[in-house]
Amino acid sequence: MSELELAGWIELDGVRLTLADIETILDERPADMLRCGGEFYLAGRGCRARDHFGVIQGDCPKGTITCEKGSTGVITPIIKDMPLEESIVTAVRLRSDEGVTALSGGVDSTLVARLAGRECMAVGLEGSHDLRQAKFAADKLNLTCTLVEIPRSDIEDALPVVLVTIPKKDPVNTGIALTQYFITRWAGENGYNRIITGQAADEIFGGYSRYLETETLEEDLVRDFAGLEQQAERDQSIAALHGTYLSMPYLDMRVVRAARKIPAAEKVQGKRRKVPLRTVAERFIGPELAWYEKKAMQYGSGVAKELSSLARKNGYKTSVQDYIDHISRVEHGH
Repeated sequence: MSELELAGWIELDGVRLTLADIETILDERPADMLRCGGEFYLAGRGCRARDHFGVIQGDCPKGTITCEKGSTGVITPIIKDMPLEESIVTAVRLRSDEGVTALSGGVDSTLVARLAGRECMAVGLEGSHDLRQAKFAADKLNLTCTLVEIPRSDIEDALPVVLVTIPKKDPVNTGIALTQYFITRWAGENGYNRIITGQAADEIFGGYSRYLETETLEEDLVRDFAGLEQQAERDQSIAALHGTYLSMPYLDMRVVRAARKIPAAEKVQGKRRKVPLRTVAERFIGPELAWYEKKAMQYGSGVAKELSSLARKNGYKTSVQDYIDHISRVEHGH
């Protein structure tokens, strides 16, 4: 029998599985894998499989299991319908037996941090919005939070590594990936394999500012949800550089199903975004944190501003994209 390799974690019917449990399932009743949830890529026992949404990267299609004996199938977790609050609480519980929570002080990560109850960490340049807001949220909720200041010189050093790693090299993706680089570097250096994050909440609950102006909100949400697969590829490839992975409670099948039952018009109301999520969050983190409007990761951390500064310093005064293209060419020897 080949040894089983597992990246991430697997659950069946809301119960976390051990490696021994998974080996038994693969040997005796592999069809049960089709009902498994979690965030995983596994290889062994003649099989390869990835979780339903493809949160964890691997060399087989997302949401599939393929075995040498010929059994293949689509992995769709069998879960019971839950109200939104119960689905989020359950999703975080299943992920919070280990790891560190990446906290930025916005509603998405603050709710996850409160429910997980684990050590938190935040990254940003000195004096950045995210470091201040993460400290405020952590103090208010009595959470332990390590504030990690990013030295400006480290951004320039990390940029070539990030650009070689990520699939789409534009200013937005580069800024996010750089921020993820420092989050995952700190986690890896401090012995954490799993980083629990608030990602995917914007796409599921309607968090982007552009949703306030659109007349096609439902279609926009569907399109942006589909784009999460590319985001996961970007972020997990960066996390893998440091032997870590991102765990995403909002991409739990229970949460996605509960959120999909909520009409788009209830998610964005007037000038308020992510209304259902904030309503749930109020009960756990209070209205001040639940309704706080936070900057996007790359801006809140100060990384996007520093990237622009680097571009200007290197002679690219009007185009960060041209600077990114230049660094990419240098790294590829062109």
